[in-house]
Amino acid sequence: QVTLVESGGGSVQAGGSLRLSCAASGYSYRSVCMGWFRQAPGKERDRIATMGFDGSTYYANSVEGRFTISRDTAKNTLYLQMNSLKPEDTGIYYCAARRGYWSGSSCGDFPNLYTYWGQGTQVTVSS
Repeated sequence: QVTLVESGGGSVQAGGSLRLSCAASGYSYRSVCMGWFRQAPGKERDRIATMGFDGSTYYANSVEGRFTISRDTAKNTLYLQMNSLKPEDTGIYYCAARRGYWSGSSCGDFPNLYTYWGQGTQVTVSS
């Protein structure tokens, strides 16, 4: 049984930083792609960053250069460092995992490709 638990959300002013964590259990990082999705109010859940089984990464254009996805394999934890935050980064951030030997870019955009999800953590960026 795979479980994902996010933490680290909160409220911050524009230009600030936050780091999200996703503690995972029940799987091997060697055989999954993991990533972060964001769902803004009234909008669909969008992929913003993913890391493949091989450590390769993908970023959505909207966060490229500002966000960094990383993992600590010893702790089985995925991170999302978010810098230069903007009001449009506001939303619920979800950690997700998809089994298989996917690279960061090929992991896929569609939420229904991901089997496992965390409960979500709210990020609010004020102007």
